[in-house]
Amino acid sequence: MKQGFLYRSVIAPIVALLIQGITPEQIALSLSFGIILGVFPVLGSTTLLCAAAAIIFRLNLPSIQLVNFLVYPLQILLLLPLIRVGEFLFRAAPLRLSVPQMLAMAHASLPHAVAVLWRAALHGVSAWLLLAPPALCLLYFILSRLLRHLARVSQPAISTVEVL
Repeated sequence: MKQGFLYRSVIAPIVALLIQGITPEQIALSLSFGIILGVFPVLGSTTLLCAAAAIIFRLNLPSIQLVNFLVYPLQILLLLPLIRVGEFLFRAAPLRLSVPQMLAMAHASLPHAVAVLWRAALHGVSAWLLLAPPALCLLYFILSRLLRHLARVSQPAISTVEVL
């Protein structure tokens, strides 16, 4: 039977981790960090952030990087809203560039883009630092419950593998 993209790229690897004996809580923590660090509002930094978190917190590196990769579109979507929240926090004038314009600027000349966008990045990072901890806790709470349920549902498959 042909499985969908979501099943093949997300559910099947998670079930494989459960079969290997990784606890639902460990997987939930890896996924939560992957999502939260994956939307960090500095393009090009998330892979290193996720790798560092995996090392520091002893998380599953493949799962955190998989989630980081999958949430890249969400990072782009949240870039401007995070900058706007940071501008509000600092009572700064709004940046008059769209996300496509910022990306084009970065592709044309990264040093120029950094010089122009550093303050916007500071605003976005400030907003992310404020919102990330509660979002991480909420994601972990939700994902750990879902994964415990998935572990119970997948238990016959896990038992079959253990017998072999």
